Amino acid sequence: MKGHKWFAGTYDWMNRVTGTETKFMARQRPLIVGEAEGRVLEVGAGTGASFPYYTGTAQVIATEPDPFMMEHAQKRVKELGVTNIELRRAAVENLPFEDASFDTVVSTLVFCSVNDPAQGLRELKRVLKPGGSLRFVEHVRADGWTARVQDAMVPLWSWLGAGCHPNRRTLDTIKAAGFEVADVRREKLSPVFPVVIGIAHPNGGP
Repeated sequence: MKGHKWFAGTYDWMNRVTGTETKFMARQRPLIVGEAEGRVLEVGAGTGASFPYYTGTAQVIATEPDPFMMEHAQKRVKELGVTNIELRRAAVENLPFEDASFDTVVSTLVFCSVNDPAQGLRELKRVLKPGGSLRFVEHVRADGWTARVQDAMVPLWSWLGAGCHPNRRTLDTIKAAGFEVADVRREKLSPVFPVVIGIAHPNGGP
């Protein structure tokens, strides 16, 4: 992946200005990230916005395919001075990890930009231990006329947002990949961008 240098360079600033991080994600990360336990895989870690929320007992491997995002994530790790977060450059569709090797997977606003979401979610199911959990915050397709607004926006939005497709049926894709959704709620990131926040287990889990 060649990456998106300008997007990576402005990502944190844009999220602060729009309130995505300061008003919305700051409320979601303590639950989704802060309660991740054991050996944790974070996919699509971006600039590392989740890193301050991990507890010191979580052993985290954070993956990111974009080299420019990875540079910012590396800086974040150094600034935080943490030793329990390891960075790996990898795409979620082809994870370099053994089967059943993680207790928890964290995904925050990732699958809107993944080239093959179904394959990526199958990979998450593969690397999770039986009884493990997928903790997620993801864009989803809106209802009614708002979905048509999303569809009209996507070509430009995707170009500006490094491939983001906020109109995907990501919750359905999570279920189709073999996860049982144990807890989920739907909120609005903006009037036309709903998200789902939830916890899922590989089929056969608790």
